[in-house]
Amino acid sequence: MSDDAGGGALDDIEKAAILLISLGEADAAEVLKHLGPKEVQRIGYAMTRLSNVPQSRVEAVVSDFMHVVSDQTGIGINNDRYIRAMLNQALGEEKAKTLIDRILMSTNTSGLDTLRWMEARQIAEVIRFEHPQIQAVVIAYLDPDQAAHVLTYFDDRVRLDILMRVSALDQIQPQAMQELNDMFEAQLTGRGSSSQTSTLGGIKATASIMNFIDSSVEAEVMDGIREADEGLASQIADLMFVFDNLLDLDDKGVQVLLREVSTDLLVIALKGADTALQEKIFKNMSKRAAELLRDDLEAKGPVRVSEVETAQKEILTVARRLADDGEIMLAGGGEELV
Repeated sequence: MSDDAGGGALDDIEKAAILLISLGEADAAEVLKHLGPKEVQRIGYAMTRLSNVPQSRVEAVVSDFMHVVSDQTGIGINNDRYIRAMLNQALGEEKAKTLIDRILMSTNTSGLDTLRWMEARQIAEVIRFEHPQIQAVVIAYLDPDQAAHVLTYFDDRVRLDILMRVSALDQIQPQAMQELNDMFEAQLTGRGSSSQTSTLGGIKATASIMNFIDSSVEAEVMDGIREADEGLASQIADLMFVFDNLLDLDDKGVQVLLREVSTDLLVIALKGADTALQEKIFKNMSKRAAELLRDDLEAKGPVRVSEVETAQKEILTVARRLADDGEIMLAGGGEELV
């Protein structure tokens, strides 16, 4: 949203951004402390795009919110992780400081959880001189897209070694997990934490991380894994979900996905897609919308491959979020629907 903030339909994230800004710092902090890194990142980004929002639009958002929660007893969200960097980006360091402090003082963020709201470069520096097995556990613990970003700060040899170790991970013993958690707790926050048995890593986790690695780097890493263990490379490739796999998404799933993706992003992503996938997208749109999209694709000039890949990865990120929320079902490679 920009100067035309008063017109056009708002998505749920934009509504959340308007609502939180309207609440003020104290109340917004109480809401944000129950959200995870991804939610705060998306809302924070929406905040940066708000400008000149008319009072009528704010009132409409609040009215919609009240209508949605009018028949509920409470909002039961128990995720206590969020991102400091995103709040700084959304509100500026000075404005965000008080909000961040209020959130941090009222949460039970553990040592490893603390890493989830750090910037990728910071995480890389924190674990750079740790034992490779510790590095692998940390990478497996992070969300796949964040893990992929952290790996970009390591050289090819280290990156390959970490991913091979992630593939070999399974369950982490409670005592080992507790010691690792306490180590980062002492290093980053100074607060105590509790232990719990954790299942981390594995081939599926490695495939998820690979989905978010840049294509040029991805090819090098896969070649390295294939050279070390061809069977493992095949298993990872089978579990990777790529843009062309959207062709396997059912029509209802495509329609849900399209509601979450902007036309501009879709145009760029489809520039590098097969005709079959383009046609699947067209048939799940209204006739008028499909005609406009076709026209936009034809009118769009040459686009860099890197721009196409970035757009496709953004759409895949949305697709994975929808799958995690149970709104669509994805199937990658040889994997069954989940």
